[in-house]
Amino acid sequence: MAREFPHDGRPEEPPDTATAAVGTRPGGTSGGHPGGVDRGPGDGVDGGPGPDDLGPDGPDGAAAGEPDARHRLTALQGLAALSLDAMASVAYGPESIVLVLAAAGGYGLGCTLPVTLAIAALLAVLVASYRQVIAAFPDGGGSYAVARAHLGRRTALVAAASLVLDYVLNVAVSVTAGVAALTSAFPALYDDRTGICLAVLLLLTGINLRGIVDSAKAFLVPTAVFLGAVLTMIAVGLFRTGPASTLTADGHASVLADHATGVGALLLLKAFASGCSALTGVEAVANAVPSFRAPAVRRAQRTEVALGALLGVMLIGLAVLIGRFHLQPVAGVTVLAQLADASFGHNGAFYVVQFATMVLLALAANTSFGGLPVLMGLLARDNHLPHVFGLKADRQVHRHGVLALAAVAAALLVLSGGDVNTLVPLFAIGVFVGFTLCQIGMVRHWRLHRSPGWRGKALLNGFGALLTGVSAVVVTATKFTEGAWLLVLALPLTVLAFEAVHRAYDRIGARLGLGRIPEPPRRARSLVIVPVSHLSRLTCEALNAAVSLGEEVIAVTVTHDTPEDRPATEALRRDWELWNPGVELLELPSATRSLGRPIAAYVTALGARRPGTRITVLIPEAEPAHLWQRLLQNQRGAVVAHAVRRDTDAVICRLRFRLATGGRGRGDAELSVPRPTVRS
Repeated sequence: MAREFPHDGRPEEPPDTATAAVGTRPGGTSGGHPGGVDRGPGDGVDGGPGPDDLGPDGPDGAAAGEPDARHRLTALQGLAALSLDAMASVAYGPESIVLVLAAAGGYGLGCTLPVTLAIAALLAVLVASYRQVIAAFPDGGGSYAVARAHLGRRTALVAAASLVLDYVLNVAVSVTAGVAALTSAFPALYDDRTGICLAVLLLLTGINLRGIVDSAKAFLVPTAVFLGAVLTMIAVGLFRTGPASTLTADGHASVLADHATGVGALLLLKAFASGCSALTGVEAVANAVPSFRAPAVRRAQRTEVALGALLGVMLIGLAVLIGRFHLQPVAGVTVLAQLADASFGHNGAFYVVQFATMVLLALAANTSFGGLPVLMGLLARDNHLPHVFGLKADRQVHRHGVLALAAVAAALLVLSGGDVNTLVPLFAIGVFVGFTLCQIGMVRHWRLHRSPGWRGKALLNGFGALLTGVSAVVVTATKFTEGAWLLVLALPLTVLAFEAVHRAYDRIGARLGLGRIPEPPRRARSLVIVPVSHLSRLTCEALNAAVSLGEEVIAVTVTHDTPEDRPATEALRRDWELWNPGVELLELPSATRSLGRPIAAYVTALGARRPGTRITVLIPEAEPAHLWQRLLQNQRGAVVAHAVRRDTDAVICRLRFRLATGGRGRGDAELSVPRPTVRS
């Protein structure tokens, strides 16, 4: 016989989310339960591997502990996916040098090649250093991994914060620079540049959500076209005694200073620091070593060397052409455009260079999409970011990292109005901090390991640390009033955010007793509550599961004393008595249209009357055979689960049944094997 349980009739709050069913994890509870946490990699707060890191056959679900090689990079694909930032920097690196030296007039422009050679030397040092970083830290992470191992946790967080900020800014700067090239060619699009930037960002995000290998394949052709165009331009220009055309610069005002008689050391230092913006992206390969196919270290090292060689050749070649053609910077025309005009003439080849540059600048953001999610995964493993950033999708994609990067970059694009000049002063400062800490960490690495030739390697890294450290100071000082102060402020705030997340995980670990041997399990009296609204095969299967889970089972139904609801309540009461399943049906009246709150109130009262009893709320749900059929569901299970999870400590079991289509055109269905999942 059905009976009633009184309820206070308070209005129910809507659920914040329609939560998906999640299995119970050893040592923790689900993310929705008070005091619990939905753990990603390293379920233990100490960063060890958690249950969700292991697929059916091993880590990441691979049969032999390795993900499918199809979703990993070859050396050539790695060059396309991870070097776009560095390659595209030839479009603005030499120009940054020339614009600074122009303050000293013609005397200053004569120093373009020496400054570029100094930058190329620093590039060689960085490439050699990061080859060693790749070998010493094959799990990726670059500067963060090195600093964490040899400079301490807090210093590592500074390196990580600098890399995170630089990666985010790289996306915004690259997209805006590419769109700026487009709007220069088509001025009618200028007012729509913010929307175009967001569209490009959306395209990049979609490609990277399909996997880094797919993005590498998509960007292989644009990278090859750009490299071929620039290298051909350099080769053709070296055989010319004078410019083939100056049409591009004609009619534009020169920015060259008049009456300058010398070049000071400070100006050379500033030109060097500005030109070092061409070195951004050199660390990307070391950050993404796990993305390469086996042998990952060897492939990543080859990619790093190829990146450095190509970038160095292009930088030096462009500097030689600047001196050969006595190029002067002019307003409104890029240095690369003038060089293409001087080498090829104002013809189809000139437009190929411009179009390839525009495309590559827009796509250079892919370097961040390849490197930052891996870095965020490492930070998540060390409990400095939410563990969800360490989870990988089927295609070995850190999906949450990709989406987070896209969201922050989109905010920067909107706030800057798609203006590249607003973002450039913030760019490249963070990467120099990372460079410096990485080099210092490698010096300590050589001193600790003392492998053959360690003194020379340590000297090389120490020299590199000196150069990058000076560059970081100079760039910050010269661009501080132009907006660099924002980065100086954001860097410590990001570190504080990392620390706050780590402290939160420490508190959760202490609450859960992670790292300590728990008491032996004790068997408690169990009671299972099954919410029902009508009789069906689903109700029968739910009660079958409930009687196997608990010693006592109670079915509950929420009733509403209204004319339209009263017939359904009476029909359920009558059918239940006719069925007589041997389980009591308890009616929970609700004065409002509330569904979850009366059940939660009953569970709370029952727990108070029966201390020591483990109460489980088993919620039966039908899982449609087709995705679109989810729109037809009433989401009652999610509402009940949310209310019980919010207000009680009961275990929540979402018992789902897959509805398999019985035959086309017949409209029948059969109930397949139930799939219970538990929340507590």
